[in-house]
Amino acid sequence: MTEKTYETPNGTIHYWINEQMGKTNVQLVFLPGLTVDHRLFDKQVEAFEDKYSIFTWDAPSHAASYPFDYDYDLADKARWLDEILTREGYNRPVLIGQSMGGYLSQMYAELYPNRICGLISVDSAPLKKEYYTGLELWLLKRMEPVYRRYPWKRLMKDGTNGVATTEYGRKLCLDMWSNYEDDHDHYTKLAGFGFMILAKAIEEQRPYDIPCPALLICGTKDHAGSCIRYNKAWHKKTGIPIKWIEGAGHNSNTDCPEEINKIIEEFIASLE
Repeated sequence: MTEKTYETPNGTIHYWINEQMGKTNVQLVFLPGLTVDHRLFDKQVEAFEDKYSIFTWDAPSHAASYPFDYDYDLADKARWLDEILTREGYNRPVLIGQSMGGYLSQMYAELYPNRICGLISVDSAPLKKEYYTGLELWLLKRMEPVYRRYPWKRLMKDGTNGVATTEYGRKLCLDMWSNYEDDHDHYTKLAGFGFMILAKAIEEQRPYDIPCPALLICGTKDHAGSCIRYNKAWHKKTGIPIKWIEGAGHNSNTDCPEEINKIIEEFIASLE
């Protein structure tokens, strides 16, 4: 994977692609969640980098894509993503987004319905407002003070236990969060800002209809917020197929990578 950069008015975005593959029939775009970075998808990149064109990034304000001005929203992130994908010649992207990356995938589909080839939501949730209570949206906009009250060591312990069920998944999460070891303020601001722009995107009440083949993936032990409840309702209301990953947490692609990779492979085969 080759690291590249893209300049925006807010800062520099770092991303990785496997240039040696050229442009395959579909291109896999892996979008990590809030506070983690491109390493979240290491097991997927390892499985697919010799088969498909692959893109992943450190999202704005995350890891290598920092410093970055906190003056943007989810739609801005989707626009920057599209600018990068266009520059790299990705004309049939399959967006595979975990948690916040799944929300970004939906915003991308909303803004560029004719560009996206497929969408896989990994332990994420729908962007439509109808799925959320008023209290949930109120809390999303006020998460930064909650994180600030948490002692760092306890936050790391509770956080890793909360998002992953396996030793590999928990260690990887700790490694990614080590980016913020010397700057706890950055972590709390990033988390709070991320939830705030998510709430804003939900409250915009765009249609957020998915215009392409889609698949929902969720761990049976995903206890991040109400992710399981959201996915059950999302599947029931839309009919989008869902795969439940037994024993996996919020980062199910790190807890059960072989199973997730097989699901992704089968999804891609259905598009070709």
